[in-house]
Amino acid sequence: MITWLLLISLFYKSVQDGNRQNNGNDTSTTAGIYPRDRVFKVGSRATFRCVLSAGQIFDKMFLTGYNDSDMKTEMISNQTYALTVHLNKPSGSSCTDVKCHIQHITTTEYGTCAHVGYPPRDVDLKCETRDLESIECRWTVRETHLKRKNKLSSCGRSCVDQPKGRCSQKVQVDVGERNWTLTAQNDLGKVELSDRADLTKRVHMFAPEGVTASTVNARNVSLKWDWTVQQYNNINITCQINVSHDGTNTMSKYLGVGLNFAVLTELDPNWLYNVTVRCATTQHFWNWGDWSKSVNFHTRGDVPDALDVWMQWKDGQTIITWKMPRANQSHGDITHYVVTWANTTETEQQNRKEVAHNKHHLSLSLDTTEEYTVTVTAINKIGRSSPSTITVPRFSPDTSRVKTSLIAGSSGGFSLSWSASPVASCGYIVDWCPTSGHCSVEWLKVPPNETNASVFSKNLKDGVRYSLSIYACTQGAPVLLERREGYVRQERMQNSLFHSLKWKQQESNVEVSWIPIPKTNRTAFIQGYILYWLDNNDNNNNGSVSTGLGNPEATSLTAKNLKISSYTFTVKAQTAVGECGDTFFTLTLDSLTDDLMKTLLISLVTVFSLLSLITVICYRHWACIKQTVYPPIPKPLLTEWLTSPGEHSCHPLPVESVLLQ
Repeated sequence: MITWLLLISLFYKSVQDGNRQNNGNDTSTTAGIYPRDRVFKVGSRATFRCVLSAGQIFDKMFLTGYNDSDMKTEMISNQTYALTVHLNKPSGSSCTDVKCHIQHITTTEYGTCAHVGYPPRDVDLKCETRDLESIECRWTVRETHLKRKNKLSSCGRSCVDQPKGRCSQKVQVDVGERNWTLTAQNDLGKVELSDRADLTKRVHMFAPEGVTASTVNARNVSLKWDWTVQQYNNINITCQINVSHDGTNTMSKYLGVGLNFAVLTELDPNWLYNVTVRCATTQHFWNWGDWSKSVNFHTRGDVPDALDVWMQWKDGQTIITWKMPRANQSHGDITHYVVTWANTTETEQQNRKEVAHNKHHLSLSLDTTEEYTVTVTAINKIGRSSPSTITVPRFSPDTSRVKTSLIAGSSGGFSLSWSASPVASCGYIVDWCPTSGHCSVEWLKVPPNETNASVFSKNLKDGVRYSLSIYACTQGAPVLLERREGYVRQERMQNSLFHSLKWKQQESNVEVSWIPIPKTNRTAFIQGYILYWLDNNDNNNNGSVSTGLGNPEATSLTAKNLKISSYTFTVKAQTAVGECGDTFFTLTLDSLTDDLMKTLLISLVTVFSLLSLITVICYRHWACIKQTVYPPIPKPLLTEWLTSPGEHSCHPLPVESVLLQ
């Protein structure tokens, strides 16, 4: 009996709590869940009853979206159960379902909706007029998850069927401030928002209608538009015109009473533009109005702009080159270019050459002892550009007197600075090109008051050596001031960099030499060279090194005090990105005795060969040698004198005659 009294007491308390939460009584005994379709505030506690029909067995009660830890179910009687829950979250798009399941009967359950939300929490009411005949108020809406009603009290009408956070009503717009109050209400409460305003000072204009380009010229366009609100024609208006083209936007302002036209100037010929217009009151600016629909127009063509001309010397030729004009410079399709040149002392005898529209250079064979004036003109269907003139000096710039310094690239380009030159009357020209091989020169022009430049180009590549030249722009020929060489970004050089490696043994030393590395094969500045060698017969040998750092022009290194063995030599280049260009070869050193025997053997063979050669020569030319060295002695000519004494012959005297005398 006591147990039943406690249960009845608990049931009564739960019902009272539920009634307090729902501001009403619900004592129905019909099978189902109670209370039904009630509104609850987020954060409150609620108790729901499940009343069963006779013979039904209770299974469970729950709220969709809630965990068991948030709910507590209690038995009031055999046919009545209570569910107490802490409503800590708002309902979804419709409501929060409360369900009661019956055991063993899967098709039977009781349910109801609980609307959990917040009282109105709207803020920031702002009122304005758009057409000077009505008021439009806006405010910040904070979601309540409940049905609501809004009412603008100043005009006494409800805001129904209007976008959330907006309320418009027809009113008499007069000069002077008035209070405007908005009441937002739902089942949990209401909130009042107020704004005090003079609507004549809060005009939020509609967008201009029918914006058109009435007159289109090469460099200016006339725009006009209409107003759907007649009162706009009588007020002072400021309009913004947004002009967009090729990814850029330019904003211009125009003022006037009932302003409905504007003239756009400083446009590019033969160019597609897009414009939009918005306006606001000038005297009491409140907000910019809505943008108009965008309008496109295409300006008429015009003669091309003057070309950017430069020159390059290559293989004894003077190459006149110019930058291809961009679309906003050509003002129409270029049909061709005209190049004229003449000796500066004979300007009336001009040479003339037409160049196709898809080319931007011309090679000239000029007398290097003369100075020439060259002009280049671009032609389109409208006409010709102003001529661009450049003076070619008598001799190519003497690069030998200009010292070349090294430069390191950064951020994909080069940053240059130089000393100001008094001869640079019209500024400076910086040009660049790969140091080796054929190239098309690129350049930029710098104003006279600047002595620095940043060089960037889509053609710059990592690991390629570039030559950069700085010229002074003068009234005559340009003057070379400085020259730099460098890499945008240095890269490691490939292996086998050193071609035709040679070696020479000198006693216990080995000198390794190579031919200078061409600049075309260098992808980084060489700071020096390193020679490594490793004894192939000594497993404990970690190798030795000979360095030539600080001498990038070296062409040989020497390994000293080597013992007789087999060695692997490796030559590397030292750069800012590390050692690279590995080139190796294997060498077996000869002993000093072997060298002596070889020298002696070579000497003997040389002597023997020389003697053999002399012998053969003497044998083949013996007669000549004998004739020269030991000529034959001629025979005596006294034969006839002995046999036939003549007039002058001598006769023997008789002995007897001599004795007698």
